[in-house]
Amino acid sequence: MKALLSKEVGGPETLVLEEIDDPVAGKGQVLIAVKACAINFPDTLIIRDMYQFKPPRPFSPGGEIAGVIEAVGEGVEGWEVGDRVLAPVGNGGLVEKIVTDPMRIFNIPEGVSFESAASLLMTYGTTIHGLKDRGHIKEGDTLLILGAAGGVGLSAIELGKAYGAKVIAAVSSEEKAAVAKEAGADETVVYPRAPFDKDTSKALAGAFKAACGPDGANIVYDIVGGDYSEPAVRSIAWEGRFLVVGFPAGIAKLPLNLTLLKSCDVCGVFWGAFTAREPVKFRAQVEELLQMLKDGTINPRISETFPLENGGEAIAKLERREAIGKLVVTMDA
Repeated sequence: MKALLSKEVGGPETLVLEEIDDPVAGKGQVLIAVKACAINFPDTLIIRDMYQFKPPRPFSPGGEIAGVIEAVGEGVEGWEVGDRVLAPVGNGGLVEKIVTDPMRIFNIPEGVSFESAASLLMTYGTTIHGLKDRGHIKEGDTLLILGAAGGVGLSAIELGKAYGAKVIAAVSSEEKAAVAKEAGADETVVYPRAPFDKDTSKALAGAFKAACGPDGANIVYDIVGGDYSEPAVRSIAWEGRFLVVGFPAGIAKLPLNLTLLKSCDVCGVFWGAFTAREPVKFRAQVEELLQMLKDGTINPRISETFPLENGGEAIAKLERREAIGKLVVTMDA
């Protein structure tokens, strides 16, 4: 089978397409013929050895896949050859075939494409966990989303609206603001490119406050980090929740006096660890998302697809923060 491999530490340009042996479903495993693999920010980090874990090389990036079960190992019950499934795999998804644990796969609803199914878990999964478990979202909350036009950001717009929040989408361009509005955002803020001086940071905090209203944001969903985080904290409501999701603009250094003045919480959102530590809650949340996907409450926006041999280009585009919505790598049928 073909696999896009990381054989040395480096950027997307270091990935190589090779023929490797087909995997075999062992005891308690299923073999999936991969049809689509979505690209996510961790893919940009893991190939540079900058992610929370470092798989031994050679390995394939790609953390969430959709495909068809091709073989079922000894002892596996409830799954059959031909089932259409999606799965979070952590890494290893940019391949034509993969083996995985059947406890971490889900049926794809009828009528849902492989591309959409592969785009569900890491974005909407992160967000449903973040908003419900860490942000304690409730109807009437004001939700400020940084980086609102990417895959995770758009999922936060859709889920925020589904849970009854007023949604403020902060983005880096008017084009992205239009996409955020189309996804359901009530207001948008277009921020400048970092780095910020003190005046620019203060002006951005003012723009956030103006968009959120006099009481501020009950929840800040920070997918960006860097210089963008402090202005968002300055616009947070009394006893608000600041959710730390990602750092494409760098790891922020927050003045902790602001957390005292706002009596707010700063909460990490580590979805991957959550899925391993709380598998029952994880599966329940995925089932909720699948129902939302089926009834049209959520709809992953896929802006571009790439063949497997060009998977590195998809990772590079995401790394440059040029993607709107999801980028998906598709395999030959």
